[in-house]
Amino acid sequence: MKNSEYLFREMPVPKAIFSLAIPTVISQIITVIYNMADTFFIGQMNDPDQMAAVTVSMPLFIALTGFANLFGIGGASRISRCLGVNDKKGARHTCAFSIWSALGIALIYAVALLPFEEPLLILLGADENTLSYCQSYIFWTITIGGIPTVLNQVFAHLVRTEGYSKPAAFGIALGGILNMILDPIFIFLFDLEIMGAAIATMLSNAAATVFFIIFIFRLRRHSVLTLSPKSYRAGEKIASEVIVGGLPSFITMMLGCVSNGILNSLVSDYSNTAIAGMGIAKKIDMIAFCVAQGMTQGVLPLIAYNYSSGNRQRMMNTIKLTLTINLIMAGVTTLGLFVLAEPITACFIADAETVRHGAEFLRIICFICPSTAINFMVITVFQATKQKYQPVILSFLRKGSTDIPLMFLLNNIWGMQGIAAATPVADWLALFISGTMFFMFVKKLKKEQRA
Repeated sequence: MKNSEYLFREMPVPKAIFSLAIPTVISQIITVIYNMADTFFIGQMNDPDQMAAVTVSMPLFIALTGFANLFGIGGASRISRCLGVNDKKGARHTCAFSIWSALGIALIYAVALLPFEEPLLILLGADENTLSYCQSYIFWTITIGGIPTVLNQVFAHLVRTEGYSKPAAFGIALGGILNMILDPIFIFLFDLEIMGAAIATMLSNAAATVFFIIFIFRLRRHSVLTLSPKSYRAGEKIASEVIVGGLPSFITMMLGCVSNGILNSLVSDYSNTAIAGMGIAKKIDMIAFCVAQGMTQGVLPLIAYNYSSGNRQRMMNTIKLTLTINLIMAGVTTLGLFVLAEPITACFIADAETVRHGAEFLRIICFICPSTAINFMVITVFQATKQKYQPVILSFLRKGSTDIPLMFLLNNIWGMQGIAAATPVADWLALFISGTMFFMFVKKLKKEQRA
């Protein structure tokens, strides 16, 4: 039996979870750290306008992760189910479809954004002080760097489906560590300021993409993972199942972009230092997201494999243990961010007003950590088990349908603090729905097993 088959079928559940999830969590943490490194190094210039520019530009850049999740998570889910029933040909076609479709979408997005860039940035909160900085950042990270940014994330998702969690983590970590090295070189040594941070991001993502291409190419004779366009298939339910599987994560990211854009626009009515503070707070809060997301993305292939192979008990044990770990980590993170909000924020910028806003926002948005840990797990379960409607509904509930109206409502009631509070309030509301859906799903599985 291949090592990957042993991992998915017989390895003790705790060991299997840690084998898949720990490298993924580490890579996610490194990704967050390098994102925070951008914020840190830009903050060392003590220029709130450049810090605000990164925050304003971020929704357009994060859209790339949405495309990566659409084809990466969707493709990984289908490949794992194919492997669970020994359909290696279907897995191979799915891999090629996911890679080449992701490349095409990234290219279309980068080109289509060009004529709408300036009005979009103004709509997102850019002004005469930040617009040129935003345009410079977008050019290097999306126009030039969009394809490698999407592909390296897609590759990481697909590589995990055969148990290669450590190489997947290494590829992501490679990009993150390289970015942290290049940031100070381009920002300070070459005196390129925010443009230097953008170039560093582009180059680091390109390096990670090259690593994955070499890794998959070397595996080509012993793996379902393939780079060959000849294996591309959209029929045989490949396109529909990949898109359905990745759609919830795509919706979450895209609605998150819309939500963050509106948030930035509302906060920009107060000041650029407020936008900068909010940007720092959201970057710091990503620590909680990366642990929950890393755990759930890591175990998705394990859940999907055992669902399709019929081993429901192993699947449920995986879900229970992963959720327990997620909740413990979320609780510790929430407490730490709330207590240490001000000193953590002060590490990024010396501007007193920006620090004050950032710490205030962080103490509010950190309460999203526990609800996110559960919601991510539930959505991942539905994605892995090919449920069509539940994950889409939950994605809409978490972002777009409730948080945006709450921003406007709470802004009128509580001001800037109300805008920040809208996101955790919306996520906790979604938690009640996700919990109900999950218990109904488990009840249905038990009924099927008895039958």
